[in-house]
Amino acid sequence: IDGLLAEIAKYGIASVKRIYGDWTNPNLRGWKERLLEYAIQPVQQFAYTTGKNSTDSAMIIDAMDLLYTESLDGFCVVSSDSDFTRLAARLREDGKLVLGFGQRKTPKPFVAACDKFVYTEILREDEDEKEKESKAEKEQHSRNQIQSQNDIKTDRRMTALLESAVEDAADEFGWAYLGAVGTYIANRQPEFDPRNYGFRKLGDLIKASALFEIDERASPTDSGKQVYLRLKVKAR
Repeated sequence: IDGLLAEIAKYGIASVKRIYGDWTNPNLRGWKERLLEYAIQPVQQFAYTTGKNSTDSAMIIDAMDLLYTESLDGFCVVSSDSDFTRLAARLREDGKLVLGFGQRKTPKPFVAACDKFVYTEILREDEDEKEKESKAEKEQHSRNQIQSQNDIKTDRRMTALLESAVEDAADEFGWAYLGAVGTYIANRQPEFDPRNYGFRKLGDLIKASALFEIDERASPTDSGKQVYLRLKVKAR
């Protein structure tokens, strides 16, 4: 839950937090302390029919109620169920930001219906875990990142996406602003996340791909830097 809420906080404040289930089920008893800790409201939904998940309908109805009765900028749907595909599409039709969270097994239609989709496998429950890494664990992380770099170069679908994004955002000299590249990728492939490849930021992944020239320029508005990139010219 901590990793999930931290991810949501990047986009805004989660003012309405609800979780749906049949709380009379003993298997859900362990959730009580976690829900209290994060002030998440449990919504009781009895399983009226064996084999049918009635919580889906309850979530959809409540989401539509919130759409018409509350002034919200966006919705977060945490599920790996394709039944929420139409809900996500409907909320976006009304101009709302839709963030999806689910496992890698989540059906593609639901993923594509969201503005941004994050696989829960990459969310960390304990943000302090990284600081507590032993030397051996850090060495293993370094080896994993090297493996990730190799994965980048052999993943033609991903490299094609990066190249297409840079070409689309490029100026007449072929240079593309990293922020514009990230926006293009998010619009084209909602589930794309550099953390899937072992990198915290898109810029780190792009540098590791070795596909682009990198140019860091002074920002015209502050003391920071802006990153631009363009495709490397292949030697003949």
